Amino acid sequence: IRLPGGNFISGWEWRDSIGPKEKRKSHLDLAWRQYEPNIVGHDEYLEWARRANVEPLYTINLGTGDINSAIECVEYSNHSGGTYWSDLRIKNGYKDPHGIKTWYLGNEMDGPWQIRSWQKDPKGYGVLAHETSKAMKWVDPSIETVACVSCSPYLNTYPEWDISVLEQCYETVDYVSLHHYHCAPVGSMDAYLNASSAFEDYINTEISICDYMKTKLRTKKKMMLSFDEYGSRFKEQGKTYTGTAGQVPFESFTDGNKDRPFLYFDPTAKSDDSMHHKHQNQLLNALTSASIIMTFIRHADRVKIGCMTGGVRGAIAFDHDHVWQSATYHSFYLLSKYGRGTSLLPTVESPLFDVKGYNLDAFAQSMSYEDVKSIEAAVVMDEEKEEVNIFVLNRDVADDIEIDLDVRSFEGFQLIEHIELYSDDISKGNSYDNPEAIVPAVNADTKLSSGKIQMLAKKLSWSVIRLGIM
Repeated sequence: IRLPGGNFISGWEWRDSIGPKEKRKSHLDLAWRQYEPNIVGHDEYLEWARRANVEPLYTINLGTGDINSAIECVEYSNHSGGTYWSDLRIKNGYKDPHGIKTWYLGNEMDGPWQIRSWQKDPKGYGVLAHETSKAMKWVDPSIETVACVSCSPYLNTYPEWDISVLEQCYETVDYVSLHHYHCAPVGSMDAYLNASSAFEDYINTEISICDYMKTKLRTKKKMMLSFDEYGSRFKEQGKTYTGTAGQVPFESFTDGNKDRPFLYFDPTAKSDDSMHHKHQNQLLNALTSASIIMTFIRHADRVKIGCMTGGVRGAIAFDHDHVWQSATYHSFYLLSKYGRGTSLLPTVESPLFDVKGYNLDAFAQSMSYEDVKSIEAAVVMDEEKEEVNIFVLNRDVADDIEIDLDVRSFEGFQLIEHIELYSDDISKGNSYDNPEAIVPAVNADTKLSSGKIQMLAKKLSWSVIRLGIM
């Protein structure tokens, strides 16, 4: 889980969030125009991550922050003791180092909406990332660092910005950070379910850039990818900027923010919208989330980190008083449980469909795609458990599809079960009062015979086919 992160980080001062709460400084958060009282600060973030048994992906401020702040943050967090900053951590109640492994060198530094953006100076950011990464690793050689590249394939600086950055910092960082939100016109289910095509294009381009830089710099190092923000949603038609050669006017990034008052966040206020997160289009969200993660699995040789934006907000729904599992929880959980091992690339023959291009606003747009496969798949083999798990998505909006899975390569394996996530009413969704409107179920009709599995993939459904040595 990436914390802290997002646009917020480019103006955040971590030093003001440690120590006794009554002595912490409050600041204006310019990113989201709210008051930041630092009630939940640096140590609370990391204590929560420890208790939740998750790995923190820590982002440092390279907007208004500097190298000294980064050095001192690593020293405070990871050094055992004997220095001002590490002893201050101990004084604040944390004797053992937090042991943060993965550090992000800023957030979306190419974005003109970012506080102290490096949009106009990619070389400058690349040099800063290089020097900061180098110094942080001098404090703790065990850590790994992640540099920002273009946070959206829609920005007119992409992909030249990435090349300029990587030329400066390629040899001292371990990953590049990718962000992408797939938006589709309201009601266009085929466009919505085609998210993986956009993610494939973005990943393949970034891999090509990294490998080009590897050759240019005459290094043996292979750069890995961190997809630490991703998501999908429907979006209304907004303002477009045609005829500007891809140069989106600066004011388009600030118009919706400049007149907003600064707000206090009050967790006790039942009318506060931030304390209500209910999901619409739950089945489609679950299917598209699975599709994106399956894309990461197919690129597991290079995509080593994935982090759903908002963390649990993608899988957990809540109001002021209740928490429950959305449909996306189930696809995410099953992928996390059964998507561990070695990724195997499946060959898929499938019915095809086309998706028209669209331009909703500066960021919600897509080229047209032809011959998109209705069936999408990913496969993971867990050699330790002697299991093979096959993930199958049918994104056809109208038709069930009969599938023959050729698994003769897995001699001796038997069908364990076919788990299916499906609803005959896509308007349904889980709620506190009805938490099981959409839940996985076992499909007992699927059979394995002579090395082939015959199954019916219902329209708009996602399946897990589990094989093992019985």
